[in-house]
Amino acid sequence: MAKQKWKGGALTAPVPPCMVTCGEGENANIITIAWTGIINTVPPKTYISVRPSRHSYGLIKESGEFCVNLTPASLIKAADFCGIYTGKKVNKFEKCGLTKEEASEVSCPIIGESPLSLECKVTDVIELGSHHMFLADIVAVDVDEALLDKDGKLHLERADLAAFAHGEYFELGKKIGTFGFSAKKKKAKRKH
Repeated sequence: MAKQKWKGGALTAPVPPCMVTCGEGENANIITIAWTGIINTVPPKTYISVRPSRHSYGLIKESGEFCVNLTPASLIKAADFCGIYTGKKVNKFEKCGLTKEEASEVSCPIIGESPLSLECKVTDVIELGSHHMFLADIVAVDVDEALLDKDGKLHLERADLAAFAHGEYFELGKKIGTFGFSAKKKKAKRKH
C-alpha cells in the first residue's frame, strides 16, 4: 500500500462526539468534545481538551467539574449544534430540547437523554497549546437502565452510539469481535 508523508496533525479517528455539561443552574452549558478518552482504570480517570477561548472553559476551570455525556445517533444533531454555538448567547438545553438532570456527585447537570454519563472532578489542568487538558477523576457513572440486562450487566451496544471522524458523524455498525477473541481457544466439538 503506497503512503504519503504529511506533517504531524490531529488525525485520530473515530473519536466520540461527547456532549460535556458544565456550570450550574441557569449557567449550565453543553460543549461538544471529541478530544476525550479514558486514561486510567484505578482510579478511573478521563480527560477533555478545551480551547481557553470557549465559554465552557471558564465554567469548568471555576467549578472544577464536568460531565461527559455519551451521544447516541438520535442526538447527533444536538451534539453538532452544541459544538457550533456558544453558551454565552444560546441556552443549548432549551434550543436542543435536552433535559437537565441532577448529577449525584457533581453540581453540574447530566443530559437526561444521554444513555450514559460520567460525572467528573478535575484534578489537573495541563496547558498544551491550542487546548488545555482537564484531567479528572470519574466519581460516578449514570447508566440508563435500558442498557442493563436482568443480571445488571451493561450492554453498551444498546446505546446506538455515534462516532466522529475527520468532520463527519457515523452511526456505529455491527460488532466484529469482543476483547480477547483473537486469543480464545476454540471449543472442541463433541462426538455423539
